[in-house]
Amino acid sequence: MASWRCSAIAILAAPLFSQPPAPRAVEIRVDAAAKLGPFQPIYAYFGYDEPNYTYTPNGRKLIAELAALRPGRVAIRTHHLLVTGDGTPALKWGSTNAYTEDAAGRPVYDFAIIDRIFDTYRQAGAVPFVELGFMPRALSVNPEPYTLHWPADDGKGWSYPPKDYARWAELVRQLVRHAVERYGAPEVERWRWELWNEPDIFYWRGTAAEYDKLYDYTADAVKRALPRAPVGGPATTGPGNAKAAAYLAQFLEHCARGVNAVTGGRGAPLDFISYHAKGSPELVAGHVRMGLGKELMDVARGLEIIHQFPEFRTLPIVLSEADPEGCAACSARQHPQNVYRNGTLYPSYTAAALHGILQLAGRHNANLAGMLTWAFEFEDQPYFDGLRTLATNGIDKPVLNLFRMAALMEGDRVKVQSSGAAGLDAILESGVRGAPDIDGLATRSGRDAAVLVWNYHDDDLPAAAAPIHLSVSGLPAEAGRVLLEHYRVDDDHSNAYTAWQRMGSPAEPSREQYARLEAAGQLQLLASPAWLPARNGRVALDFPLPRHAVSLLRFSW
Repeated sequence: MASWRCSAIAILAAPLFSQPPAPRAVEIRVDAAAKLGPFQPIYAYFGYDEPNYTYTPNGRKLIAELAALRPGRVAIRTHHLLVTGDGTPALKWGSTNAYTEDAAGRPVYDFAIIDRIFDTYRQAGAVPFVELGFMPRALSVNPEPYTLHWPADDGKGWSYPPKDYARWAELVRQLVRHAVERYGAPEVERWRWELWNEPDIFYWRGTAAEYDKLYDYTADAVKRALPRAPVGGPATTGPGNAKAAAYLAQFLEHCARGVNAVTGGRGAPLDFISYHAKGSPELVAGHVRMGLGKELMDVARGLEIIHQFPEFRTLPIVLSEADPEGCAACSARQHPQNVYRNGTLYPSYTAAALHGILQLAGRHNANLAGMLTWAFEFEDQPYFDGLRTLATNGIDKPVLNLFRMAALMEGDRVKVQSSGAAGLDAILESGVRGAPDIDGLATRSGRDAAVLVWNYHDDDLPAAAAPIHLSVSGLPAEAGRVLLEHYRVDDDHSNAYTAWQRMGSPAEPSREQYARLEAAGQLQLLASPAWLPARNGRVALDFPLPRHAVSLLRFSW
């Protein structure tokens, strides 16, 4: 009987519902003494379709914010620099009227609008990444219809080869020479000159051989105007697609061993190589699923193709568009999978993509110079409309704060190990569809170290925050304490979108609301800076990291 009573008491004392065990902390270990090589700011490249948005008030504001990331080193690319028109912007369209012809058929050059664009970059402290395109109306072999009224595909004249390659070359030479006269040769020699955009699809309605011929004339013209100016291409779409891969390969073959259309000699000048990489978001069972694996596979396949050409293995490579998908002007209203652009999914994806791209560059021993984000701002569009932008009506979106975090990282990359990392090979094979990718990227410079940590998953579904145990070793033994600054992008920090939603999603925020949204769009600390004890060159701390949140932890001593 006594035994029965003891058992009954034990049963009554037990909880009615068992509690799940607490999740095991993700262990992230940083060795600040284990250098992996210089941290290259490959993120400091941006671009957009509409060149005439550059010098609008919101455009100037955003250009200044981008240039402030790394003054003198942020590069900006835009389409339509040579398109005929009066400079009126529209979605996926713009013009500069750089080339026309008079009644007698003589060339007329007018670089006034291009000057406004490049002056805006230079005055803010950014550098033009000059995309030479598209075909002026007076030079196109098939000029009409010319103007694009997106999404109706009625304007095609700008996408055809020139009727006179020599006149195209002279336009390019005049533009480069004009830039030298306006900005000076040492400045313009820092700019990259890229021919066209995605010639393997509808942006170029000529053949691959005609593109190669255009490249020969373009490279020759650039070099005649400024011999040390870097020229390159072909800015093809993602080489994960077989057609795009073949186009990139044939271009490299032409530059290496083909017959030059200008000189009749072998090959063509090539100072850098560019191609694009895109993910593939979709709606699955009512939620957004991203496609990080596809973007990284595009990068990997392009690097493999370049590696097949020994003469080009050391050339700088610029992913002159690297994004979660391909249409910046497609809003979430018509394309609901694009709602990821407003919140924390976009910055956490970009953090994981940055890391994966750096890993791929290391694996292929590639000279990867740039990972260009094709996102800017659109004029006269609703707030947070789900366009792929860095800001909406002058309000910074969460993804811009990921780039602000990256800009706080300097010096050398150092070793990071995470028990929550999905792993590059697994992401290439199947994306991040099972366990999340909880990983880090770290740098060391002088008397400080920085650690970027993200909690990423392809699926935009709610999940519990991950407990993180972060340890940083390899600090100076004499550093008795370390100052921590912990920056965060999540639903409550560095996030104007959730702030706007909590206001009731006003279509026209009041002046006071706008000021609050501007402040919410800036990079914010998770907590006040704090001193942490360091022992034997090591510091450790614990914190929760919500799904799709990103933290930057800066340690100084």
